[in-house]
Amino acid sequence: QVQLVESGGGLVQAGGSLRLSCVVLGNTLSIDSMGWYRQAPGKQRELVATITSGGSTKYAVSVKDRFTISRDNAKSAVFLQMNSLEPEDTAVYYCDLILWGPTSKLEYWGPGTQVTVSS
Repeated sequence: QVQLVESGGGLVQAGGSLRLSCVVLGNTLSIDSMGWYRQAPGKQRELVATITSGGSTKYAVSVKDRFTISRDNAKSAVFLQMNSLEPEDTAVYYCDLILWGPTSKLEYWGPGTQVTVSS
């Protein structure tokens, strides 16, 4: 079974930085993409950033100039460097993994890690 292990969340002051990590456990021979989503209280879960196996990235407009998504050499881990954090970034952040399965794409989610930005 594939599992995602997240780390790096916590409490930070506005203007500070955090680095989220997501490590994939299990066989991941064919990763399509990995990414980060977040859900704030009273809001829908939204895409923060994604990175494909080919290295293409996509960001939400609200984080484009502040966050950077990256992957490790084996492409079995994904990171989110978050700079200039704002209180509006407060949310539970979820790691997302999409694999090419035998017959279709398979999606896995991490348990979520809390990011709280205080003003």
